[in-house]
Amino acid sequence: MITLGRNSKAGNVLLSREALATQGVDVVEIERGGDVTYHGPGQLVVYPIRKLERFREVVPLVRALEEAVILTCAHFGIQGERWKEHAGVWVGRNQICAIGLAVQKMTSLHGLALNVSTELDYDRLINPCGLTDRGLTSISKELGRPMSIGEVKPILQNAIQYVFYDRN
Repeated sequence: MITLGRNSKAGNVLLSREALATQGVDVVEIERGGDVTYHGPGQLVVYPIRKLERFREVVPLVRALEEAVILTCAHFGIQGERWKEHAGVWVGRNQICAIGLAVQKMTSLHGLALNVSTELDYDRLINPCGLTDRGLTSISKELGRPMSIGEVKPILQNAIQYVFYDRN
């Protein structure tokens, strides 16, 4: 599935909707921020629903999600990092995790998509997050071996628990 955020640009979807449909790829317009994102097999998708007291808590929420993913990557010996110009987590110049949120009635919606064992050729369908000068990676690619969602999920759950609840 390809999701189109509020700031999506038509040119970042590289194939027609008809061509995508013949490949079994749906295109859905959604209310989250950001541009174009792919969701598919091998991604660990987390949509934390949080009640926010003030709208200015959105950026800290994004940063906390990034931190949980960075801690998860570190668990596997992968150096994930933020890129100040764009939400998400990066390994060098390659995106390993996309993050996009929406807020309705002061409640966060949407979340993150961490590439665990994702086929990384989806950049032939879209310019992920509207970026043409960066690549894609996954935990499996970085480790040079197959990884399963089941191996990564409890590590990410623990990192989210730590970042949102235990650290304070």
